[in-house]
Amino acid sequence: MVDKDVYTIVVFPEATEKPKRFQISKKFAKIALYSSLALAVGCGGALTYLTQQYLQSSEEKIELAQLKRTSKIQKVQIEKFGKRVRTFETEMSRLENFEKKLRIITALDKDSKPKDENWGVGGPHGLSSHSIRTALDKEVQAMLDSLEGDLNILTSQAKLRQVSFHELDEFFKNQRSLLASTPSIWPTRGWVTSGFGYRKSPFTGLPEKHEGLDIASRKGSEIRATADGKVITAGRQYGYGNLVEIDHGYGVISRYGHNSKNVVKVGDRVERGDLIALVGNTGRSTGPHVHYEIIVDGIPANPRNYILED
Repeated sequence: MVDKDVYTIVVFPEATEKPKRFQISKKFAKIALYSSLALAVGCGGALTYLTQQYLQSSEEKIELAQLKRTSKIQKVQIEKFGKRVRTFETEMSRLENFEKKLRIITALDKDSKPKDENWGVGGPHGLSSHSIRTALDKEVQAMLDSLEGDLNILTSQAKLRQVSFHELDEFFKNQRSLLASTPSIWPTRGWVTSGFGYRKSPFTGLPEKHEGLDIASRKGSEIRATADGKVITAGRQYGYGNLVEIDHGYGVISRYGHNSKNVVKVGDRVERGDLIALVGNTGRSTGPHVHYEIIVDGIPANPRNYILED
C-alpha cells in the first residue's frame, strides 16, 4: 500500500550497489523547502543593501575630498584678500596721520552677548557630505561678508580722504606762497628764558609786557630765518642791539634781536632756514640770547603759536 503522506527518495550511489530508499513526510519537505527559499532571499537582500551602502559611502568620500580641496582653495584666496585689506587699512591710517599734520601746518582746522552655536550630529553615517558642505559654505560666506563690510568702510574712508586731499591740494596751489612765508621753526637752538606776555623786568623789577621769546644759547650760535621773506632791517636799534627784521608778506614780520653779528643786509631775499645772524649780547640784554618776535598786522603775536617743531 502506498503512503500518500510521504515522499520516497531513491539514491543510486554506484552502478554496482543497490539503490537506497528514503522516505520523508510531505509536511517536513514543505517546511525545508520554504526555509531554504527564505534563507536565499534574505541573504540576497542583505547583500544588495550592503552593496548600496558601500557605493554610497564611496561617493560621499569622493565628494568630501572635493569639498576639502575647494575649502582649502577658498581659504587661501580669503587669506590673500584679507592681507590686501590689512595693507589697505595701514596705508589709510598713514594717509590719515599725514593729512592731520598737513592740516595743522595749513591751519585748515582753526550689553548683549552672542549665543554659542552648538552643532548637533547624528544618523547612521554621522555628518553627511551635504551637512559639511552647508557648514563650509556658511563659514566662507561669513568671512566674505565680514571682508565686504570692511571694504565698504575702507571705501568710504578712501572717498573722504580723496575729497580731503583734493581740498588740501587746492589750498596748496592757492596758498603755497603763504605757507612758505609763515614762520614755523625755532630761530635757534637753546632754552626759553622768558616767554611772551607780562613779566617782571630784569632791569627795573617792575611789571612789563614782553612781546616775544628770549631764547638763550651760546654766543655765536646760528640764527636762521623762520620763513621766506625780505630783509627790511639789518643794523643796530635801541634796546634790540643788532637787529634783523624780515617782512614775510601777508602782514607778517619777524624780528631777531641782540645779535653779535648780522650776516644779511637790507633788501636780501631769504628762505626758511637760511642763516641771518649769530647769537649775541648786544643792546638791552643780560646774557647771550636771541629776542624773537612775530608781528601780525602791526600787533605782536605769541611766537609759540607758530612753531611746529618740538
